[in-house]
Amino acid sequence: MSRTSRPVSRRVQIRRRRVTVGVLAVLAAAVIAVVAVVASDLNGIHRSDIAMPSASPGVAQNTGEVNILVMGLDSRVDQDGKPFPQEIYDAIHAEDESVGGYNTNVLMFIHIPANGGKAVGISIPRDDYVDYANAPDGVTKGKIKEDYGRTFQATYDELTGNGTDDATAYQRARDAARQAQIQTVSSFLGGVRIDHFVEVTMAAFYRVAQAVQPITVCLNQATADTFSGANFAAGMQQIDAAQAMAFVRQRRDTQYENVDLTDLDRTRRQQAFMISLAVKLKSAQTFTDFGAMRSLIDTAKQYVAIDQGFDLLSLASTAQRLAGGDITFQTLPVERFGTIDGESVNIVDQDKIAGVVRDLLNPPSPTAAPTDGATDAATDVPTDAPSDGADGSSPSPSGSPTPQSYTNSQQPMVSGAVPCVN
Repeated sequence: MSRTSRPVSRRVQIRRRRVTVGVLAVLAAAVIAVVAVVASDLNGIHRSDIAMPSASPGVAQNTGEVNILVMGLDSRVDQDGKPFPQEIYDAIHAEDESVGGYNTNVLMFIHIPANGGKAVGISIPRDDYVDYANAPDGVTKGKIKEDYGRTFQATYDELTGNGTDDATAYQRARDAARQAQIQTVSSFLGGVRIDHFVEVTMAAFYRVAQAVQPITVCLNQATADTFSGANFAAGMQQIDAAQAMAFVRQRRDTQYENVDLTDLDRTRRQQAFMISLAVKLKSAQTFTDFGAMRSLIDTAKQYVAIDQGFDLLSLASTAQRLAGGDITFQTLPVERFGTIDGESVNIVDQDKIAGVVRDLLNPPSPTAAPTDGATDAATDVPTDAPSDGADGSSPSPSGSPTPQSYTNSQQPMVSGAVPCVN
């Protein structure tokens, strides 16, 4: 049986037998921004008719702000459950459609304040151990990334068991999974409102990287990894689409003894790549290259899903502003690593998480900002520190912003210049 005709198994694999492949889901925001520029081609993007969570009682919400949850799925199929082209499986080292599940390996909450304020992207580590809002198949707690897959499988099994045809059951199960995952994230972040979502697959990442390659990235040290296929020198370098996949997947080093990487470093890589991608997309040739635009539009239609009420055209100007550097990225804190029911998880403090998110979404006014060596309460990083999070505005000899080095995975990362990361 050929690959294109082989039926795709709906059974979710929660436990993976190989390294999990992450998706730079946050690049979907850049994909959507480009697509929005050509509004005449918005028809065909998959839209999901689900209810988005409002803020819990007592949680501050400001008029005019927009909160978007970006989800990156560790699946080997497109929005209709069909397999990727063989070239994509080969390029991303992700086996085929029979392997993998529907974990949301990338979860990023993007807060766009009203009146042109500075936006913030909050990365949620995928292995955080949390309460599930809907208890899929009776499971009340687990890794935050697994809520989507558990809900999908429970819903799909129930629907098909009641006689619903496969195609209908599949789409309804995907919608139920999105609804559950979004509600769990909202509750985990302290009951915040989520207005819209963007969901992408691994193929979306690869296709976008293909359309805009080469992309400039920067590493603090040379590193290599046989699992992801990463093999990079230290410093600034340009990478192609296949290398980009390895760049955002890598979470270990199998060659250099002095390089110690974790899953949090992979999250930091994803943030860095989004910034690098924004720098590339901002260039005039990207928006005037018909071939690149056509590829981005086709990618959005096949590998991206959004909610029914998402007005992409209204987001275009905001997206261009964010691409220019008006966003900071933050990774939520992890208390310690642990093992529960034989699974490696991140142990987190729910109250601390809610407090960090509240402070990030409601920053003090400039007149009340701490000075003279005061620290950011969320990160304990001196606010006047010149490195590891400087604003990236110092000009280099070539006239472009000087890349800043980030070595702490929870350090706020400022957009606007290509960052150097581990």
